[in-house]
Amino acid sequence: MREEALKSLFPMMVERRRHLHRHPELSFKEHKTSAYVADILTKLGVDTVVKAGGNGIIATIRGKLPGKTVALRADMDALPIQDEKACDYASEVPGVMHACGHDAHTAVLLAVTEYFISRRETLQGEIRLLFQPAEEVCPGGALGLIEAGALDGVDVIYGVHLWTPIPVGTAASRPGPMMASTDEFFIELSGRGGHGGMPHAAVDSVVAGAALVLQLQSVVSRSVNPLDPAVVTIGSIHGGTAQNVIADTCRLAGTVRCFQEETRSIIRTRIEQLAEGTAQAYGAGVAIDYMTGYPSLANHPEEYERFREVAERETGLSSGLSPQIMPAEDFAYYLQRIPGCFMLVGAGNPEKNAVYPHHHPKFDIDEEAMLHAASLLIAMAEAYQEKQS
Repeated sequence: MREEALKSLFPMMVERRRHLHRHPELSFKEHKTSAYVADILTKLGVDTVVKAGGNGIIATIRGKLPGKTVALRADMDALPIQDEKACDYASEVPGVMHACGHDAHTAVLLAVTEYFISRRETLQGEIRLLFQPAEEVCPGGALGLIEAGALDGVDVIYGVHLWTPIPVGTAASRPGPMMASTDEFFIELSGRGGHGGMPHAAVDSVVAGAALVLQLQSVVSRSVNPLDPAVVTIGSIHGGTAQNVIADTCRLAGTVRCFQEETRSIIRTRIEQLAEGTAQAYGAGVAIDYMTGYPSLANHPEEYERFREVAERETGLSSGLSPQIMPAEDFAYYLQRIPGCFMLVGAGNPEKNAVYPHHHPKFDIDEEAMLHAASLLIAMAEAYQEKQS
């Protein structure tokens, strides 16, 4: 019955997803997206619809039967990328596109809302619907929703991410740490500018910066347990304005990804030590801006086991164990506070050109994946309620 109901909702899922795809909005600027979602929720007759956490929405469906409260989350923000797809639902906003599937996540949760609204008489407990802004940019939108009471009285939370690296018809998750923490750092080396032909009279910030880039490559290889995955990447280095001028400043920016808090602390310490030491060795000054981002996303073992039991039996998805992956997710903040599980739902399909990685200008999904994502969220919520009754 669930599958039949979702199939009837699928055309509207596609329509809503494509509307959102045409009209993407950046993190913390999802004003029209939020209004669009709130209008649909109100028309559907959701019990409460509350604007919270900036452009976020907390909505509640109350069942007629006693039970627990299950939260389901979808993110809504887009990315600063120019859409290069040739299709009738390509982004109409220059330089902004849904290149990670958040448009589909929102459409999925709206369909899940319709499903539970139609079954209010037999619904146990409550379904808390979290439409979250700003997943793509730290500090993220999850904390704002939590501060606004999104998790008050909630017993468990589930979320999905449509994932093109795995084929449509599959799903994956894992117990414990699944997605990495993410930190950012910005280092400015200050030297003394001068003539390119008279380096002895200057302090070359570019040389110091180049040396620091190489030094930082030793952080993971020599300071982190080789059995503990970690990444330190320098994404940009900028210094100088001309070929014959020694630059007085050089700026580096990078990211850190890992799974263990102890490793996270070690990496930060080593980056700061190497930056200060390298600057001193070259006679330069240094300023370090280290920004702590999302924690590692760690699923609760019991809820992962529920996913493993439910995915194939209830939805027909081929489920597997996800590897640990270095992308980060602020869904991690929810899991720090209450039990839950974050699940990847396959959305890749070469036959529909859904082959590009997330954050690519030609990113797209096999929209059939939305049916699987909706079915999985519903099955997880129902399975949880049934076990508690």
